[in-house]
Amino acid sequence: MKGSISQPRFTCALGAQNTVLAIPSGIPIVHAGPGCASTVNTFAQAGYQGECYAGGNQIPSTNTNETHVVFGGEKDLRTEVEGALKVMKGDLFVILSGCTAGIIGDNTTSIAEEFIERGLPVVGAETSGFKGSSYVGHEIVVKAIIDQFVGNVTPKVEKGLVNVFADVPAQNPFWRGDLQQLKILLEKIGLKVNILFGLTSDGISEWKNIPNAQFNLLVSPWVGLETVEHLKKKYGTPYLHYPILPVGGAESSRFLREVGKFAGLESNFVEEVIAREEKVFYDYFVGTADFFATLLINLPYELYVSGDSLSSFGITKFLENELGYIPKGVFVTDNPNQKNEENVKAIFEAEFPDYKNVLMFEPDSEKIKIATEEKLQKTGRALVFGSDWERNYTKASGNIFLYSSAPINQKLILSKSYVGYQGGLQLMEDIYNTMFEGKTITGQTFQEKLGK
Repeated sequence: MKGSISQPRFTCALGAQNTVLAIPSGIPIVHAGPGCASTVNTFAQAGYQGECYAGGNQIPSTNTNETHVVFGGEKDLRTEVEGALKVMKGDLFVILSGCTAGIIGDNTTSIAEEFIERGLPVVGAETSGFKGSSYVGHEIVVKAIIDQFVGNVTPKVEKGLVNVFADVPAQNPFWRGDLQQLKILLEKIGLKVNILFGLTSDGISEWKNIPNAQFNLLVSPWVGLETVEHLKKKYGTPYLHYPILPVGGAESSRFLREVGKFAGLESNFVEEVIAREEKVFYDYFVGTADFFATLLINLPYELYVSGDSLSSFGITKFLENELGYIPKGVFVTDNPNQKNEENVKAIFEAEFPDYKNVLMFEPDSEKIKIATEEKLQKTGRALVFGSDWERNYTKASGNIFLYSSAPINQKLILSKSYVGYQGGLQLMEDIYNTMFEGKTITGQTFQEKLGK
């Protein structure tokens, strides 16, 4: 996208420091100007998730200045890496370059190689801000770790072992809970899971085990495609691309069936697992019948979703398919390039053939407001998912708002997730409990309640 973006939801490629911090005992070393590391720290704006291990003000940085621009900064970078290795306890150190380093040609990869030759766990990644968004930086770092840390090894394929690539840490505020729930789902059908990021990951031992996986699983419309294709070329590992986040009963069952089939699992066993999960899910679902019958005239049915393509598609799929919502606007904010945008559009049209025209690729939150605010003012029956950018004008219009994307400064998010069977139930609770906030709902319509 050319031009400026108002109220963006992502940072530059250097934002991949959040990717490093999401690896247990991973430590980023930033070769960039003063303030760059703090500027791209999005954990605080994703529901106050904390700094992670070695994050925040602990991140080592060279704080490049005019002297480095003139004479180069590689000498000071070596010193910074040496110091970090001495005073910080980490399993993996990843050098990340900012714009200054990229412009003057400082080579983080060559510096990292000097430490690798000494047997030290150091990786270099060229993440200058002008290379793209934090989504792009995420893939740059993942591939750098695979190539420089995991390395050229002969795979010892372990049947049932799967590497999972899904949420981009911090970009999706629910990334920790999502990865945990994906791991739980996959383990239910007997797979061993390298989840790679977050609190349920075993850290670098999982990364070292990447070549040995039976297959890679990409749960994302586009972020991670380059990674799984790279792994296929490097280690010969096949991959399954599942572009929809599995939320609720129908999509979670479809997810487990497709994964089970790709993994060569015994179908009867997979179906037994699905049957158990569906029984619990739909028993709870049926239990809402009285609620829906009593308050039907009050319930929202128009749907607007703004956020990254992964979570937005997953939420929309569940609400349209199982709760009968009508998508009125799905705004993809992760700004894929032209090729990926075409692929994402094709995925959306295949999943939502009746709503092709509601998809918009728009990273500019101000433009999303222009496209939706007037429509929201004309209805009291809309449900809006988004960030702080959408929160105020949605609530002012009398409609229901829930968080699904950063920035989030009005909620604390720990392990929250809408993934899986349980996640679908949690989403239903959140939607309809929010409906009661600040008002008493009976048999009246929202319009009557608001005096319309």
